[in-house]
Amino acid sequence: MSTRAPRNTFLPYCLPLLGEEEIQEVVDTLRSGWITSGPKVKRFESEFAAWLGARHAVAVSSCTAGLQIALAARGIGPGDEVIVPTMTFCSTANVVLHLGATPVLVDTTDDLLIDLEAAERAVTSKTRAIIPVHYAGQACDLDAIHEFAARHALHIVEDAAHATGTEYKGRLVGSASAAASFSFYATKNLSTGEGGMIATDDEEFAERCRSLSLHGISRDAWTRYTSSGSWHYQVMEAGFKANMTDLEAAIGIHQLAKIGAFTERRIAIADRYDEAFADLTGVALPRRLPYGRHCFHLYPIQLQPGVAKIGRNEFIEGLRDRNIGTSVHFIPLHRHPLYSGPRFGYRREQFPVSDAIFEGLVSLPLYPKMTEDDVADVIAATRRLLS
Repeated sequence: MSTRAPRNTFLPYCLPLLGEEEIQEVVDTLRSGWITSGPKVKRFESEFAAWLGARHAVAVSSCTAGLQIALAARGIGPGDEVIVPTMTFCSTANVVLHLGATPVLVDTTDDLLIDLEAAERAVTSKTRAIIPVHYAGQACDLDAIHEFAARHALHIVEDAAHATGTEYKGRLVGSASAAASFSFYATKNLSTGEGGMIATDDEEFAERCRSLSLHGISRDAWTRYTSSGSWHYQVMEAGFKANMTDLEAAIGIHQLAKIGAFTERRIAIADRYDEAFADLTGVALPRRLPYGRHCFHLYPIQLQPGVAKIGRNEFIEGLRDRNIGTSVHFIPLHRHPLYSGPRFGYRREQFPVSDAIFEGLVSLPLYPKMTEDDVADVIAATRRLLS
């Protein structure tokens, strides 16, 4: 039993790590007079694509917007069905609804990655796309997903909200991709406050995404309002208002320069947790699958009901009493009224794996801004409650 003294200040579940470089770049942007989509967005797109190893990157206002735009660019709309894992944030499925299509929820594996056997049973003549979610920073088996999609003639749009820095078979997730959408929300591995990026190797698709991200017009603001631009534009289709601003990109440029160090720090904290919690009874730790590098956006543990010393909710309250924040990722989609209600009628027994895991699921703090003392406090409090 740890004898470490309890914390006397609250450790938030997650905090971004921002430096003077980000601050000065934002100040420079404010002084430049160009605060919407402009030269810094273009720079961020270029540098992100180069880092990722993708041919094209399109900056957007959020990962959610990126998913919706990518689906729209593939022609997904009314009458279509899109396969979505139930263990994800609501945005993954909601964007399908926004396009007038139908999200079809499927169960996950023990690693909370999309279950392709369940997806196989969900395919109908209306199925046109699949959205695999790289849950917690662990890559899905992309080779298997591509084989599945090819067999059923489906589009793939990867939800890479958790996967900035994740690798699959030696390559970063999103490189050599038909479509992947990343998140730069405040809690993510690379943060711009809000924001996201669509990565693709398809030039025509990238240009359509770019147009759709700004009302479907033929020229973006940077092209129209520079000294070499033209006032004239045409609305090609009904697009969205989902462009990133230079203020956000100013942060992202320097966050991107630090992503390697951020990822290594996340992995180092995960290593400490793995070692510290290995002997806890009734506690399942996140696995690292052999085909790629886990970037540990999340560190979700599973308290097995009836085996772990206490239940998930009691554990969360116990950590809060010890000034440590946590979160739960996620309440499965089939448990929300939108999807369990009369419109879709999903039932818990349709998702036995993810539904059972949810009962004991909790994410511990893990982010680069944590000090060694912070990590030690999480370990001590977790062991005190569960050992």
